[in-house]
Amino acid sequence: MTENSTIDIGTELSHVALFSSLAPDEIARVAHGTREVKAARGEVLFHKGDPSTGFHLVVDGQIKLAFTSPQGTEKVIDIVGPGHTFGEAAMFMDKPYMVYAQALADARLLHIGKAAILGELERDPKLARKMLASLSMRLHHLVTDVESYSLHSGRQRIIGYLLRENPDSGTRSLAVTLPTSKGVIASRLNLTQEHFSRILHQLSEEGLIEVAGRRIAIPDVEKLRGYDL
Repeated sequence: MTENSTIDIGTELSHVALFSSLAPDEIARVAHGTREVKAARGEVLFHKGDPSTGFHLVVDGQIKLAFTSPQGTEKVIDIVGPGHTFGEAAMFMDKPYMVYAQALADARLLHIGKAAILGELERDPKLARKMLASLSMRLHHLVTDVESYSLHSGRQRIIGYLLRENPDSGTRSLAVTLPTSKGVIASRLNLTQEHFSRILHQLSEEGLIEVAGRRIAIPDVEKLRGYDL
């Protein structure tokens, strides 16, 4: 992992919704406590149990948040893409990380130091509200995930994932490109890779999807949405 800055940190921060309420001088203060981090594909940013000194913002690439069970099975908690942050909860609780973070593709990130962000939170209540909203949304997604794992079949989880960016939009057909490997997505959906692939094959045989590598074409969105309900 390298940390030689090749980007304008202040400019990157100003483009993020989380910091949109900050004035230029406030952005400059946060930027002063921020450093660029580069991670090659497969590189681990931090391990479970490592101390937290701030949180990360993804500029480019994808980061997997996961943990490994005592039996050696990996469980993917989230896949974080550009413009999104992770690690705030551990920072605020002053606790070690409960997961590890690994780059799924070559990635550039910003590490925003704890002191810098706490200083601005004291100065700007609007920033505090935005961070609370972000953490609350993440908690909401986590509860939704638990509900899905508990109440929905594997097929329903996969259909929901394929249609997640197209909620009731009226679009007849859709093409989805999986952002990472099927194994990682399967773990994110609390499925084995074999189960995930088997369901894709079944949906393909039913004519509901067409699979070509990571690209999945959905000829009839509403037909897929109503399938297996």
